[in-house]
Amino acid sequence: MCGISGWIDFQRDLTRERLAIDAMCDTMSCRGPDARGTWVAPHAALGHRRLAIIDLPGGTQPMASPDGDVVIVYSGEAYNFTELRDELRRRGHRFTTDSDTEVVLHGYLEWGPQVAEQLNGMFAFAVWDARTEQLLLVRDRMGIKPLYYYPTEQGVLFGSEPKAILANPLAEKVVDADGLRELFTPVKTPRQAVWAGMREVEPGTVVTVDRTGLHERTYWQLRAVEHTDDQQGTVRRVRELLDDIVARQLIADVPRCVLLSGGLDSSAITALAGIELGRSGEQVRSFAVDFAGQAENFVPDELRATPDTPYVHDVAQHVGSAHQDIVLDPDALADPAARRATVQARDLPMGLGDMDQSLYLLFKAIRQHSTVALSGESADEVFGGYRWFHDPEVRAADTFPWMASVRTPHDDHPQVLDPHVRDVLDLESYVADRYREAIAAVPVLDGESAAERRMREISHLHLTRFVRILLDRKDRMSMAVGLEVRVPFCDHRLVEYVFNAPWSLKTFDGREKSLLRHATADALPQSVVERVKSPYPSTQDPRYAAVLQRQVADLAATGNEALSLLDGGWLREALALDPEHIDTPTRFTFERALDMATWFDIHHPTIKL
Repeated sequence: MCGISGWIDFQRDLTRERLAIDAMCDTMSCRGPDARGTWVAPHAALGHRRLAIIDLPGGTQPMASPDGDVVIVYSGEAYNFTELRDELRRRGHRFTTDSDTEVVLHGYLEWGPQVAEQLNGMFAFAVWDARTEQLLLVRDRMGIKPLYYYPTEQGVLFGSEPKAILANPLAEKVVDADGLRELFTPVKTPRQAVWAGMREVEPGTVVTVDRTGLHERTYWQLRAVEHTDDQQGTVRRVRELLDDIVARQLIADVPRCVLLSGGLDSSAITALAGIELGRSGEQVRSFAVDFAGQAENFVPDELRATPDTPYVHDVAQHVGSAHQDIVLDPDALADPAARRATVQARDLPMGLGDMDQSLYLLFKAIRQHSTVALSGESADEVFGGYRWFHDPEVRAADTFPWMASVRTPHDDHPQVLDPHVRDVLDLESYVADRYREAIAAVPVLDGESAAERRMREISHLHLTRFVRILLDRKDRMSMAVGLEVRVPFCDHRLVEYVFNAPWSLKTFDGREKSLLRHATADALPQSVVERVKSPYPSTQDPRYAAVLQRQVADLAATGNEALSLLDGGWLREALALDPEHIDTPTRFTFERALDMATWFDIHHPTIKL
């Protein structure tokens, strides 16, 4: 796990630009606190920040081929690197380290760009091949690891995060109307990086840069194929895959742990990790986030019927994990330093309010004990866990399901934009266009019923759009403190298999995530097996909303530029509310306003409507 950056220029002598590549690299010191490396040639400069996970002394980067003609900077993990190394050795390759980076480098030497198809894991890497003067940018199938690029007149800039690219003087810090549209709508448009001129490498894609320009090749995407296993066979196959995935993703040369929320997803990963580690006499370690007074003062709502903590403790006791709760209070959540850290990590003000701050603070606390954490992220997208999957009205809506539910803070947010901004952006049309594009990309299975076809569409939307929002959030919050978070449910073998299972199989017991529940029930306490889906927790403490209101009032008093995007009349009314009566959409908009102000302070972007 690391941060990568680079600059390719077919006219400029980059040996004179070492300071620039160093600056790009240093923006990601949090992603790689253990080491920094740069490599510079006349037309290529590569930078790397390392978080050492496997082969701590031997995985130094940038890493060159034996003849020095091919250089790689690599971020992530290839969970099948031992098998690939054995295969490459049979083909005559010799290795000097135990790192997966060297395996990927030799894989490129053997298979060229097709090395991407050989890898099982989460990764983003760049290969400069001096023999052909060609750069390859490669991203994993599900988009777990981020990778961005910025075409220039004579080449390209690239980096794990936008901040690395923006550190180069060739990159302009401009956000245009389409960038703002992406900020204010959770649609995750392919390649859209918000910053004008910048692009995101699509998951499952290789981008090639040479003297003829940029070229893109998709090496993986979801396909529609007939599912032939019966119910019992499908449940058994899901468990076989999960056992193998968890075993692979526990491999590390540093302390590991699991993230435990008390829901089915994280509890399943915790239980399977406990079984796997127990084979060698090792105890699994687990961490959970909680809020001061939440268990005692919890009030059920339509999203969260139960508090997490009792279920967390049931799992910890059942599995026998070494467990620790990380308890946060309103002051910690509203701390401007925590907000600045989360906005700095994401490079954009497009977070999830207190859920971002709490995730960052949770990861910061975990990093004191572990360097690698396994997460239950993405199970809802894979197995159909969200409530709107099961709401007939939402399923029939002609838009993204998570927006049709009308139960998320995003829904009311566009209404508080300044009227001129709202008219220019025309968010309704933008969402409609993006939805039509997304639906057109869904693969078709001949003979599928209309109902099954619709559920395939909804699953595809989540696996190609919604999940990427959450994966990006988790990557940025974790890497901001140098913690590697692995996501077993994003293993492409599991995703492909479950995607093609009929909806009737995914809900065969009349509940959400039937396949996952039955595949792991033997390892879980009954309380969790029977628990209804509950999202990532959010504080209910009114003191948090009160602090936010005061902070936004202070911004308004200074005439902060970021607030010019909001409707002034709405803002005055919201600031006059009794803090005890601030509803969730208003609180979320306060959070977004503070995020925007922090973003302006960090990056000083130019807004072009």
